[in-house]
Amino acid sequence: MSKRDYYEVLGVGRDSSEREIKKAYKKLAMKFHPDRNPGDKAAEASFKEVKEAYEILTDSDKKAAYDQFGHAGVDPNRGAGGHGGFGGNADFGDIFGDVFGDIFGGGRRGGGRQRQAARGNDLRYNLELSLEEAVRGLTKEIRIPTLAACDECDGSGAKKGTSTSTCTTCHGAGQVQMQQGFFVTQQMCPTCHGRGKIIPDPCPKCHGEGRVEKSKTLSVKIPAGLILVIASV
Repeated sequence: MSKRDYYEVLGVGRDSSEREIKKAYKKLAMKFHPDRNPGDKAAEASFKEVKEAYEILTDSDKKAAYDQFGHAGVDPNRGAGGHGGFGGNADFGDIFGDVFGDIFGGGRRGGGRQRQAARGNDLRYNLELSLEEAVRGLTKEIRIPTLAACDECDGSGAKKGTSTSTCTTCHGAGQVQMQQGFFVTQQMCPTCHGRGKIIPDPCPKCHGEGRVEKSKTLSVKIPAGLILVIASV
């Protein structure tokens, strides 16, 4: 039995945001949850189908592969005749991924390897203390800059009342295939810069970024005798 389209399962469009996908999933999960439908095999099957669709569409790598290749792109058991394969048991990109990964920028979206999440920047804060404060110790509140979802567009980056649209260059995959002779590589889409979507009318508050800079207050405890520790270094 062929699987239903994951977007159809959740009742969302292909250009839906992650927030919209999560909202649709929660609604359906509550409806078909086995605890609310004891002994109902149909509800249990629907719950599993909804959960599978949610797990694929909220994983950026798997979603990119699904958008480009359909169920074959996220099927761990796919074999011969796969997209871009040699007709064997492995995907073409998987075979050469380890060899050319460093040359073409690391792991591929939608491939067998997950791309390592990039670390955030370290934060440095200069705090001035008097000699008495350093000796006795104290607790101070400091304000640091941080990024938060834009409340004007709910993090979508699109102007209120408008929506994002699927990139016509990569068709939502975030990457494009480049072929040169025998080799096929994947590169970040130059149009949407890997997002898979474009914003025709950006939000004026976040300028299409979906995030804005805000200040966060932290309480920092300065231990007593700090000045002595510094002096002895």
